[in-house]
This record gives sequence, C-alpha cells and structure tokens, in this order.
Amino acid sequence: MPNQVRYRCNACGNLTRFDVIEERKTRSFYHYTLGGELTIEQSEDLEHRVEQVICRWCQTGKSVIPVTPDEDLQGTETRPTTAGDDAT
Repeated sequence: MPNQVRYRCNACGNLTRFDVIEERKTRSFYHYTLGGELTIEQSEDLEHRVEQVICRWCQTGKSVIPVTPDEDLQGTETRPTTAGDDAT
C-alpha cells in the first residue's frame, strides 16, 4: 500500500487497532482459466475514500487522527487495563 496511513486515538492512546470503513473504486484485470478459476492479475485504485475510523479500545471515532511516522515514534502505546484483563 503506497499511501498507508497510521492512526492514533487521542482519547486512549491506541496506535494499533482500528475499524476503518472505506470506499474504493478499482479497475482489475480478471484472468479465468478454461476450467473457470479466477486470477486477478492487476488491480488499480481509481478512487479511494476513508469514511470512518473507530478505535477498537474505546469505541470512539471522534478522537482518532492520522499520524505521520515521526509523530508515531514520539510516544509509546499503553492500553488501559481493567480488572480481569488478560495481558497476552
């Protein structure tokens, strides 16, 4: 993915787990064998739009922001723990 974006939740500090809802319009080259098996040999994004990003830890989308690689390295991610939370 050439335009890969990282996200951070400013509400809880999450840097790794997000639900991303996106819309894509693609052009693809479909190659079928004589037996009917499909191989997609080329795929090109014509349009791409991120509709919503939701934090998996605190379930909010209002505090999620895109971050640059430099910003990503400035802090360390810590997950809030709760009683009975499995650290593995």
